[in-house]
Amino acid sequence: MKLARRPRRVFAQLLLSQTVVTVGVTAVTAGLFLAPVSSELDHDAMQRALSIAQATATDENIARAAAGRDVVAAQRNAEQIRLATGASFVVVTDLDGIRLSHTDPGRIGQRVSTDPEPALSGRSVTAIQQGTLGRTARGKVPLRMADGRIVGEVSVGISDDSIRRRLLKMLTGILLCAGAGLAAGTLATLLLARRLKRRTHNIALADISALLVEREAMLHGIREGMVALDEHGRIRLANDEAFRLLGLPEDCAGRPIGAVLPPGRLADVLAGRIAGADLPAVRDDRVLVVNRTATPEGGAVVTLRDRTELESLVRELDTTRSLTEALRAQDHEHANRMHTLLGLLELGRHEQAVAFISEQSGSHAVVAARIAEQVQDPHVAALLAGKSAVAGERGVRLALAPAAHLPDAVVDARALVTVLGNLIDNAVDALAAGGGGRVEVSLAAAGPTLLLQVADSGPGVPEELREQVFEEGWSSKDAPAHRPRGLGLAMVRRLVERTGGRIVLDTGPLGGARFTVELPEALLTTQLVEA
Repeated sequence: MKLARRPRRVFAQLLLSQTVVTVGVTAVTAGLFLAPVSSELDHDAMQRALSIAQATATDENIARAAAGRDVVAAQRNAEQIRLATGASFVVVTDLDGIRLSHTDPGRIGQRVSTDPEPALSGRSVTAIQQGTLGRTARGKVPLRMADGRIVGEVSVGISDDSIRRRLLKMLTGILLCAGAGLAAGTLATLLLARRLKRRTHNIALADISALLVEREAMLHGIREGMVALDEHGRIRLANDEAFRLLGLPEDCAGRPIGAVLPPGRLADVLAGRIAGADLPAVRDDRVLVVNRTATPEGGAVVTLRDRTELESLVRELDTTRSLTEALRAQDHEHANRMHTLLGLLELGRHEQAVAFISEQSGSHAVVAARIAEQVQDPHVAALLAGKSAVAGERGVRLALAPAAHLPDAVVDARALVTVLGNLIDNAVDALAAGGGGRVEVSLAAAGPTLLLQVADSGPGVPEELREQVFEEGWSSKDAPAHRPRGLGLAMVRRLVERTGGRIVLDTGPLGGARFTVELPEALLTTQLVEA
């Protein structure tokens, strides 16, 4: 039975190396040099083979020869490249892996001895492999036509003998270097060992590689965004999810947060200018939850969670709750109306009962008909009808301006519903908290540009706060336990500005706040002309 070997610590490994060097085991020292050199030579040979293969694959004549299975043209061009580059072989195959060229013409027409599928599937491959010509360093690339269609592969090999000859030429120099470093290494090893013991926390040497592999797997596997910052606030690394959520450029590494993100709450949270846990922020149309943890070296690690879908569900839940409360109030009001109707019938006042029913049933139909007449887009009309009913149950009157008109020519009804719905919700919430009032919505088309206004009769917004209300996280209302506030107007503004529009807050004719939104290219001009 073989016992598991205890992992060597970095400190112990270096001390052992010092002992070996002290005793003069030059062979071990040379071996330590030769191992990476041999690997590096293999790597260089594979990269050289890959470079030759890539250059060969750009030859349109070879691609056409492979597509047409023209053995003569493929062999001629491949041999020219082989002789010019000094490669051991340059093999061109078709899509079935059948050789169209080879240094041994007798092997043309046979299937290659190694698996051609990785290259035929579009991947470049480097490897040390055993083939018909012996052990070689190989580079394989897909062979493509000008339109990008793969028609075969190009395989280039560098002979193992040439690699070993280079290694032998370097052996003398390596041994001289080993001898020269023998004296200095004895003293330096102990100093370096002590330093590494502190820096690596005395972990096992094999664990360092494992930790790096695990770190890469975790960074790219987790579904949360992660950004690591150095002590100067520059980005050290970011995982795939962070690139997606933040829209980071590919060259963001080494750049400060302010250079890759626009000014705002999100940049302030990532830079540490705003502290706290689970801080909400907005990036384009995404709602993010950000946490920042400082590191002992003075940097920080920032994690980001995408809360967009959850925020949408929470808003739908809030809307459902509001509708439930409205339906409960309507049920209570309906019961009162039924009692009134029953009383009129019991008193024998049938005409008054008929008039009462007609009045009650006609009021909602009149409102819906008026909205449908002025707003021809079905999505916006349905939104206004639903918001009108909910607002009415909360003691707020929601009405369209007399001159309001919206044709059925909206380019992005979903975005318009988001903008208009958020503005109406904010106005209704403000008035319902103060005991009721009036909200007026105005819609107007000016060519392809849509102008909309939402005004209320509430207390309004002080002039010094009219820019602050659009900031992420700012709200005049207490946040409920299930979600943060201060995101609705921030999302509206970003959505409007992303389409090239603008949003302005001032005092309206009803005495309260008035939001004016201009959305260019929001309407289809062809349908406007037909209308």
